[in-house]
Amino acid sequence: MGWRSFVAVGDSFTEGMDDAYPDGTYRGWADLVATRLAADAGPDFRYANLAIRGRLFPSVVAEQVPSAVAMKPDLISFAAGGNDVLRRSFDPHTLVARFDEVVRQLRSGGADVLLFRFADVMARLPGQRLVAPRVQLLNQAVGETAERHGAIMVDLYADDTFLNPMLWSTDRLHLSPAGHRRVAGQVLNALGVGCDEEWLMVPPHPAPSPWLAARAADLRWAGQHLAPWVRRRLTGRSSGDTVTAKRPLLGPIVD
Repeated sequence: MGWRSFVAVGDSFTEGMDDAYPDGTYRGWADLVATRLAADAGPDFRYANLAIRGRLFPSVVAEQVPSAVAMKPDLISFAAGGNDVLRRSFDPHTLVARFDEVVRQLRSGGADVLLFRFADVMARLPGQRLVAPRVQLLNQAVGETAERHGAIMVDLYADDTFLNPMLWSTDRLHLSPAGHRRVAGQVLNALGVGCDEEWLMVPPHPAPSPWLAARAADLRWAGQHLAPWVRRRLTGRSSGDTVTAKRPLLGPIVD
């Protein structure tokens, strides 16, 4: 089937960090998917991207879901909860129950809904013993909810290609441009729409680093990325505090 409108909902994953356009704004997998869908649908296709980096699940639900439903699009993508599993206050039972309610709401207007099982980002991050079980629980809930409500699931966790560090940005948390292209390819495959084969191509794994060089890289990463993240947690701030949605209204894709 064809989709004539698409609304993307979520956090930095859907906003497109760290896949930058030449002007410094973010593209990401959702923009790539929208461009491909527009090629089939023609000039009447409309796209909105409400996602904002740093948003927790309750904020995504409160701020973005009602707007997405009100737009009455043919297709909605929903990806949230990744920031929540990193917080000490994470409540898995509440999130799982709320997740089901949200997907029911998104489907109530007849839209097709895209859901994601998250890739294994914790392989290169600290706190794996604490966070990895939370990601597995969230991924399990996504699969069960998708089946229950007839949503379309994109299973990034089952794709071992995402263990390749070249699909991740220097902060080790967000996708690289190659990572976003691969997600876009996975989404289009799930939708039964063809994609550019280059989007699914995987960069070669980097050569193994000597132990001392690897530890030096870890220290640089901690100073440049982990420490600012910790400071924001301690001060109650978010990377998205001053950010607004890049495409808050349904509009045409402009080359």
